Parts: sequence; C-alpha cells; structure tokens
Amino acid sequence: MMTLEEARERMLQQIAPLGVEQVALAQCAGRVLAEDFTARIDLPPFDNSAMDGYALRAEDVRSATPENPVAINQIGETPAGGTFSEMVEAGQCVRVFTGSPLPAGADAVVMQEDTRADGQVIHVLDATKPWENIRLRGEDIRSGGKILCAGNRLGAGHLGLLASQGAGSITAFRSPLVGVIATGNELREAGAPLTGGEIYESNRVMLSALLRNDGLRATVFPIVADTMDATCAALKLAFAQCDAVITAGGASVGTHDLVKQAFESLGGHLHFWKVAIKPGKPFLFGQLAGKSLFGLPGNPVSALVTHLMLVRPALMRMQGATELLLPTHPAVLGEPLGNRGDRRHFMRVWVDHQGAVKPSGMQASHALGALAQANGLVDVPPHTTWPAGTPVAVHRWQI
Repeated sequence: MMTLEEARERMLQQIAPLGVEQVALAQCAGRVLAEDFTARIDLPPFDNSAMDGYALRAEDVRSATPENPVAINQIGETPAGGTFSEMVEAGQCVRVFTGSPLPAGADAVVMQEDTRADGQVIHVLDATKPWENIRLRGEDIRSGGKILCAGNRLGAGHLGLLASQGAGSITAFRSPLVGVIATGNELREAGAPLTGGEIYESNRVMLSALLRNDGLRATVFPIVADTMDATCAALKLAFAQCDAVITAGGASVGTHDLVKQAFESLGGHLHFWKVAIKPGKPFLFGQLAGKSLFGLPGNPVSALVTHLMLVRPALMRMQGATELLLPTHPAVLGEPLGNRGDRRHFMRVWVDHQGAVKPSGMQASHALGALAQANGLVDVPPHTTWPAGTPVAVHRWQI
C-alpha cells in the first residue's frame, strides 16, 4: 500500500498542464497565468497626492504651528484626473485631492485638516516634510519589471494589479472540465422519497463545490446503479466529455464496487489502488486515453479528504499551478487529539480566531455533521495522542 506522498508523486508524474487560451480579465478569478507578466507602466504612473489638501513647497511652511500659522496663496485647483500647468512658486499652493497629480514645483502636500482657508489665503497650521503625503511615480511597480509569474493562480489582488496595467485579457492555462459521478444502488436524488436502506446522495455537490473553489469546471452526471453496464456507460460518457473524471463510491472491495473493473474493461490503465491514510484507503488512480480517473471512496468524509490531499494537487498541476498543496498554518491544540489506528489519520478540526484547534466532532468517515463544522485537517501519525497545548500544522480549505 502506498504512502500519501508516494501516491501523490505517482499521479503528478503522469499529469501535465492542459493547453493555454486567452481569457478576459473579468473571467480570470481562480485561473492560472500561463506566462510571466511584465509591467507595462509605472505604478503610480505619476507623482500624486495621497491626501485631500494643498500642494506646496515644504520649506515654505517649516515653521508652521497652530499658534503661528503660515499664510500661503492658493493659485489653483487640480482634481484627480486633471493637470495644473503652472509652476508652484514660493508662498504658493494648489488645492489637490487624493490621486491628483503633483503640480510642478511642489514637493509636499499638507492635509486639509491642518489648514484653515480664508478665501484664497490658506493658513497652514502644521509643518510638513519634503515628499510628505505624496505617492511617488513607480514606488510600487516599475515598468519593465516582472510582476506576476507563470503558474500564479489569480486572486482578487492579482486581478486588480493586472487591471491597473491596462490588461483586458491574459494568457491562462485551460481550466479542466471535471466529470463528477456517484455510484450506489442506495443513493437517491434530492426530493425523491426514501425507502428502507436508501440515502440522499451528497458527494457530487460537495465535490463540485471544491472544484469550483479551485477554479475548475465541473459536470455532474446522474447517479449510477451498481451494475457493470451502468458503470461502464457512465465512465464512457464522462471520459468522452471531460478532461478528468472523479467517481465517489465503487472503489472498495465489495461485490458491488465496480468502478475499477469497469474502468479496466474500457481499456483504462490502473496506476495504483489503496493509499495508507485514514479516511480514504480505497482510493484509485488510472488513465484512459491520456485522461485521468480519480476513484474516491463513497463515504463523504473519505471523499473529501482524498480529494483535498490527492485529487486537488493533481488537478492543480493539470491547470498549470505551481502551488499544488493545501495551505497550512501553525496552530495549537486546545484539546487532546489522538489516533489509535495504524494509518495516519487526517482528523477534522475547528480552528478558532485565537488559533486554538479542537476536534470538530465524530471522526468517523460517514459523519457529515462533524465535517460541516470543520475548517481544517490535522495529520495525526499512527498510535499517537497529542495533549492540549501541542503545536500542530493545520491544512485549510475554503468553501
């Protein structure tokens, strides 16, 4: 049985990014940049005011105090987006606003709150230093410098930066279309009446949410009955339409677990089956015509954990990302956490605002109630009990 790291590396060796495409910037949230981006303009593009106030020469008001204000003559006004063509001379100032270009000759901006206006005479109540309250051209970004790298997954800050450079579109790796299938005779769609032994199917909506959160596209297929014909037909359809396929259920050793057998009957090559983690041991990975199958266990907690720890890195690689693993951060146990089993256990936890970690509830692989309360996973080694106060690393995911 493979370790988690061995299984993950085995998958990543088989997977390469898809092609690239031009994408409108407004549609790029969560997408992965396919080429380095070089700054086209300086940021700020010109010296400008960081405050509403008055642009002037700092030396003219260096003696200003509330008790002994300095009188300066206002010679004009420059709103944001405007310009001022005259030179600011000794004893003069220009009314400016946040973002207004700095008039020639001025080297400081005194805040409006530190002045008292009397018509066109401005009484400055506090001294200011040269270049105070001024944002200098290029102090943030210099034209010609690399500001984003290929492989960066684009978030809101990245998109704001690209927009500031006048980029209407970027070259991104193609976002994989992932088919999501659930198998099981016991599963029913929402709204259908339940009879004895039946349950509502929950994995597809959960997995689709995880996929969308990572910038991927999902196609959800109907529930598949536990027959070879139905399983083969579902896999054949999903592989024809999608770049990768995730199944939930049918990956274990039971009589009705048919995904592995059906996949191989279609010509699929199974790279491995079973990983030494809990929950999620019966995980399989294979490929058919260059497309990947990720076979997850049917229990919802097992499906979530194997998706986050195994499927997600592979799909991140497929869409060209350089950061493949879940973000982690240090925290401290607020309660004891123990693993009596012989496999490492990814335990569901809640991390509060002070960084204290507590188990989110029942740690069984079917326990959706406890899963819904969790916001992280802690990797606990076999036969280990950690007391309260133990430092731990928490794997975090977002929905």
